Amino acid sequence: MAPRSHNKSLPGSFDKAYNGGMAITESREPTPSQRAQAKQPAEPVMLDLSQLDFVGCEAIPMTLEQYHRFEGRLEVWDAELKTAWIVRDGPAPAHESPTQRLAGLAERIAAVRGSPIMCYGAMTLMVADALGEPRRVMQADQTLYLDLFRANLIGDRALLVGTHNFPDVTLEVDNTSDTRRSKLQLYETWGFPELWVEVPDVRAPSRPAGRASGLTIHLLEEGTYHVSSESRAFPGWRAQDIHRAFNEIVPSPHTHAILERLGRTLGMRIGTGPDDDPMIRSLRRESEQQGLAKGRAEGIEQGRAEGIVQGRAMLVRLTTRRFGAETAAALAGLLEGVGSPESLAEIGERLVDCETSVELLDCAERLQDR
Repeated sequence: MAPRSHNKSLPGSFDKAYNGGMAITESREPTPSQRAQAKQPAEPVMLDLSQLDFVGCEAIPMTLEQYHRFEGRLEVWDAELKTAWIVRDGPAPAHESPTQRLAGLAERIAAVRGSPIMCYGAMTLMVADALGEPRRVMQADQTLYLDLFRANLIGDRALLVGTHNFPDVTLEVDNTSDTRRSKLQLYETWGFPELWVEVPDVRAPSRPAGRASGLTIHLLEEGTYHVSSESRAFPGWRAQDIHRAFNEIVPSPHTHAILERLGRTLGMRIGTGPDDDPMIRSLRRESEQQGLAKGRAEGIEQGRAEGIVQGRAMLVRLTTRRFGAETAAALAGLLEGVGSPESLAEIGERLVDCETSVELLDCAERLQDR
């Protein structure tokens, strides 16, 4: 059954720890996407769907009762027309991959930012009548909120147009469809601030002719979409780099560098950073402890080596004073093979106690490392 929408509220600002220590801080200044949403009328515009071309979709009869019982995915449903448009070929890996990848990329950005980013997936977008019954429904492929508390959704993933805050980014994936000729107009008239349309590199056999792979960013300005080379929600994230990240099997160093930059840029807006993320904070603490342990071990080893060098030099100087330079030179050669402080100490004791240089050299030869 398609989820119903509820109009409840959540606190708008959280300044304290969340989910085991992650800081949630809402900026007092509205973001660009929030300002874009504020300009949109509360009453949604209802386009004539007969003027739209739902490429790659099949139109099937569906009453309100049938819609409530429907458990699959659809592109658009209209109560007056009693019709639903469903993607003919159904979901495929090439279609689902970008939606899942966006959630993963957003999670990495959120970790560096130090504050969660919420992806709701295939959210139901609904225009309701006075009784709360759906008049028109559209389903997005992925929806993203930079501030999870702005979603204002309770218990389900339905967004009531005119009541709930729009996502900062909405994603549509075209592999067998063409959003430009259908849903794009609905998103525009309803006032969604930023729409990404991704055409994957992996081509479906039924992809519309002339539909080249790539990502297009549509930004709402004065009620009209304009194509942009980069995102407004993620400042500096270019369309070509987003498309590349969506289609990489494993995120490249290029993508990782962009994600880190985005996380730090967004964190500066709200005063958070990597140490506000519980996992990164824990990993940093573990790394610091490992670094300290390694530093101690290296310091001890370095001090030991320096002590051995200094000990050898001291023994040679003392031997010169007691037995002369010739014996001291012979001892210096033998000491190169003595590598422990304990052995050097024993040679020092023999230097004090022995009667002849032969005894000293015999001791040094015996204590050489084998």
